[in-house]
This record gives sequence, structure tokens and C-alpha cells, in this order.
Amino acid sequence: MADDLLKFVSIDQKTPAKREAKERRLDFSEIYAEYDPVAAKDQASRCSQCGVPFCHIHCPLGNNIPDWLKLTAEGRLEDAYEMASATNNMPEICGRICPQDRLCEGNCVIEKDFESVTIGSVEKYIADTAWEKGWIKPIKPLAERPETVGIIGAGPAGLAAAEQMREAGFQVHVYDRYDRAGGLLIYGIPGFKLEKDVVGRRTGRLEQSGITFHLDFEVGREETLADLREKHDCLLIATGVYRSRGLKAPGVGLGNIREALDYLIASNRKGFGDKVTEFDDGTLDAKGKNVVVIGGGDTAMDCVRTAVRQGAKSVKCLYRRDRENMPGSAREVKNAEEEGVEFVWLAGPEAFVGDDTVSGVRAYRMRLGVADATGRQAPEPVPDSGFTLDCDLAILALGFEPEDLPALFGAPELRVSRWGTVTVDHQNLMTNLDGVFAAGDIVRGASLVVWAIRDGRDAATSMIKYLNQKAQAATLAAE
Repeated sequence: MADDLLKFVSIDQKTPAKREAKERRLDFSEIYAEYDPVAAKDQASRCSQCGVPFCHIHCPLGNNIPDWLKLTAEGRLEDAYEMASATNNMPEICGRICPQDRLCEGNCVIEKDFESVTIGSVEKYIADTAWEKGWIKPIKPLAERPETVGIIGAGPAGLAAAEQMREAGFQVHVYDRYDRAGGLLIYGIPGFKLEKDVVGRRTGRLEQSGITFHLDFEVGREETLADLREKHDCLLIATGVYRSRGLKAPGVGLGNIREALDYLIASNRKGFGDKVTEFDDGTLDAKGKNVVVIGGGDTAMDCVRTAVRQGAKSVKCLYRRDRENMPGSAREVKNAEEEGVEFVWLAGPEAFVGDDTVSGVRAYRMRLGVADATGRQAPEPVPDSGFTLDCDLAILALGFEPEDLPALFGAPELRVSRWGTVTVDHQNLMTNLDGVFAAGDIVRGASLVVWAIRDGRDAATSMIKYLNQKAQAATLAAE
């Protein structure tokens, strides 16, 4: 149906309606509306169906984007969802939180003169429609397998692997330290980007499919890694990375200098109606405060936009590079600026000032120096350029590192790299322990949700092959 495609020359790019900043500052609801069917079809029809789809190539999951855009343009939404979910376990989540401007949309071949296809918004529309229409059902494997699989971590990598293993018929148990499944999808990402019922219906489907979740379960406390190895035929470590990178600067030990993840978890828990002592006593609440967030990634964007919604007096983001070299999504920066966040570009923290609690951040101007081997310019301080920002709450959003898993899991035999990430054979994602695999951020370091899903799927493929080989060997031995 050629008439349904190649309309980028006649139809302009149009994203779903976005709520006004003055309205969305007041709540944690998602800021974008849903496409209506006509708008979704129109935007999907802008795809050029190019011979070498860069959107597909630059998607970590290798999503068949031109195919499901074509199906959407033709009004075949159920087929579009089947195509989208064939490579992605949670398309409605990726449609909401992926930095499409750096991935698929940023590499769309029509972007230069006509603006890219709104891939993420169409992906979200397809999946949300599938949920609304009841097309998404619990998993019913063709045959049940007796082997049990243990997955440590209920974040995106663990959930993706769990779904793939259950579809293959294995008995799947997921262990997580938190009281709700979802990992950072639940506790690290604010509701204005990803409302929590969107995650809940995914994890609910997995429960309905026969996957068993063991929540409030900390490996090394309830059971060791060795205990779980005895219990299951194979294991996957998909814990993610949760330890915040520190900052060495005078005054960093003052009160009201907090880690980004502590701040975001407290806010998300409060959104669930949980009692959160440090939020309720004001320690992790930005209301009425001058907030300074240090960092430039997507976590920093989550923090500044959360502080706005909590009623902060002022919110500033301090970043050592300029806008063009910021690692966070350009779309998120724009949304933050619309909501009143001030970005202090090319500035780095020198010290924190105050008596018992922080009252200011002393910073200095920076400039970008000579480019390194990757082409990225290293920031360097500008002499005699110091200035001070008023600050009642400083939030450090400098990235995440792995915890000491061998010590935490009571498994000194588990091999890790010098950075603390779990060492695997990259051909099959197996660790140095037979039958123990690892995937996601705990292997690659802090990265995107879409990469975690990809890694979880890859690990599941290797685990299925491993279990099939074990079953074949057992059959041969019994003959």
C-alpha cells in the first residue's frame, strides 16, 4: 500500500500534545498525551522505508522499525504490535524513556531537511493500544520444562530474560531486594517520564504467566549465591549498578548533600504512598529549597525535574561541559528548561560551604580543552573564575558503580573486573561459575534501559542453549 507511505514531503513532524509547563510542574503525571489514531497513522506514514534503515541499525534491540511503521500507516495495529514485541519485551516503556534523539530518531535519514519520524511516540501508541484492546495475554508455553531458573534482579534485564525463559517453558524465579518488581523502572525513573502502572501491568503479566517473584529478598542475607545455585538449574545475575559515584571536594560531608538515587527513590516511594522518614522530615524533600544538581546525564534531568515538582525555590543544574556535549537527552534538557530549571554550563564544583548543612556550592568556570582520542574535549578549569551558588540541597548525579557482589553475595569465587563489573565470556554471557550468567549494567556498566533489555534477551538465549545441552547430555547418559 504505497499510498500510505513516503509522506514526509507532505506531512510535517508532529509529536503528541505536551502539557503546558505551568500545569505539569504541579504533578508527577506523564507530560505527553497519546496520539489519536489518525495522528499516529499520519506520523507513521512519514517513514521513507529507506533501503538501509539507520533507525534499525542504531537501535540496541535491532527493532524492525520501518516494518511496524508501515503496518501502523496501513492501520494494522495488532500486526504492528506483534512486530514490535518480537524484538522488544517492553515497547511501551522504551517508547517513553529511550533517548530516541540519540538513537533511532537521531539517525533517521530524513531528519536533515524534514525532521525525523516520531518513532518513540508511535511505538508507545502501538503498545498502549495493544494493552487497551486486550491483545497482550499471559504467556502460555507450548510445553513445560522441569528445569528451574533463578534470576537475581527484577530490573529490565532480569524481566526481559524472565519473559524469554518462561516462553521457552522453564520454571522461573525472580529475586529482588526491593518490595516491588521493576528495579529502576519503579524507583529510579520519575512518574512524569514513566507512570508506575505502565511497569506494573508488565510485571503483572509475568506473574500471571507463572513467574514467581521473591521480593524483599537480598542475596547474601536470605540465601547466598551458592544456595541459589543448589536450588536452580542455572542462574542469571542482573542486579544493575546502584552505588553512586562519589565526589571528592571540601565540605562534601555537610548535611543536605545527597546521592541522586536516594533522592529519586524517596520521591517515588512517596508517590506510592509509602512512609519515607527522610522525605517526611524534609531531608530528601526539595520544597522551598535552593537545589543544585551536579551532573549532566539523564539521572540529573530526573532530579532537577523532580525538585521542580516538589516546590523547590530554585533549581540549578551544574555541568562541566556545554549543552552540545551533555550526555543526557536533549529532549529532557528542553523539558527541564521549560519547567524553570536553570542550567549552569561549563562549570564544576570546587567545594561545599556551610556550617552543619550546606548553604552554598562554590564552583569555577570551565573551558573545553584539547580533544582526546575519541574526539571529545576534556574540560579544564578557568583560572580565577570562582563563584558561589546558594544551595540548601545539593544532589550528586555523577553516575553509578557496581557494588562488591562477591562480598554481598557471599561468593568470593565470583570473578569481577577491576571496576567491579561481573566478568563474563562475551560469547555466551556466562561467568566463571558454571551455569551462572550475568547481563545488563552489572556487566557493561551503567547504561540505558534498552541495552539492559537487549542483554537480558541475549542471556536468555545462552541460558536456553546451556539447559538444552545439559538435558541432552543427561538423556545420553541415561541410555
